[in-house]
Amino acid sequence: MTGQPSAPDDPTTVLNPRLPSPLQEVEDERFARHGLRLLLKRDDLIHPRLVGNKWRKLAPNLRAAAGRPLLTFGGAYSNHLRATAAAGHLLGLPTVGVVRGQELADRPLNASLARCTADGMRLHFIDRSTYRHKSDPATLSAVLRAADADGAYVVPEGGSNPLAVQGCRDLGAELRGMADIVALACGTGGTLAGLAAGLAPDQRALGIPVLKGGFLAEEIRQLQHRAFGGPRGEWNLDDRFHFGGYARTSPELDAFADDFETRHRLPVERLYVAKLLYGLVALATEGAFPRGTTVAAVITGRPFPEPSA
Repeated sequence: MTGQPSAPDDPTTVLNPRLPSPLQEVEDERFARHGLRLLLKRDDLIHPRLVGNKWRKLAPNLRAAAGRPLLTFGGAYSNHLRATAAAGHLLGLPTVGVVRGQELADRPLNASLARCTADGMRLHFIDRSTYRHKSDPATLSAVLRAADADGAYVVPEGGSNPLAVQGCRDLGAELRGMADIVALACGTGGTLAGLAAGLAPDQRALGIPVLKGGFLAEEIRQLQHRAFGGPRGEWNLDDRFHFGGYARTSPELDAFADDFETRHRLPVERLYVAKLLYGLVALATEGAFPRGTTVAAVITGRPFPEPSA
């Protein structure tokens, strides 16, 4: 935790995270012309394998697991599955990934799932109907039995549980007094729930959902209730920049990301970070931020696979 010594039995200390993560100001005329400052909170530099908010959410769960095998959930392109597999590999913990889509079991693994298995994760594919009900206790018990993982420590899809939300509060604490608006892309909402709780009262968190559906606000409220007993901090969502939903992009988004990379020498991850940055440029153009506002964008990940040097 930020500003606190780790417990002697904390397994994450051997991984040497870079905390607090760097905060960099960038010059971008698309913000400067509206009297805005843009900062990049480089959570992508925390650890080479446990990148960004994956570190912040997984680290407290790794401590709680206390050496037990880890079981978690995700789709075929899940960043969270890859991060959990990497954590297991680095710490010598068995990992099981429950993958959405029984039909994938008989197909060649994509690059993301292949990375998981290379890191020692055992994959267990389930049908999409069962996956939708994975939080139901009876369904979860059946999945654990079928995966031969009855004694595993269960981390939910995306890693968003009360421990993860509490871990992400450190992100807000690191940004206290540094920006007026702190923005990030949201999947399951756990990072935003914790970030908002760690910010100062005069700061606001802005979430850019990468999934469509408009369900995330209630999820964030529930996560804060479970983690802190009630609402914490000021936050809001802008649902306009999901580009069709999770893992969806477009030529326009790709062109924007390529341009941002060229301008700022920052590798831009497409499924989350590109949508965040695109949304912030659009909001700046719309005049959504008063002149004099400092906006911090949390860079939560890097492209996968990593571009060649």
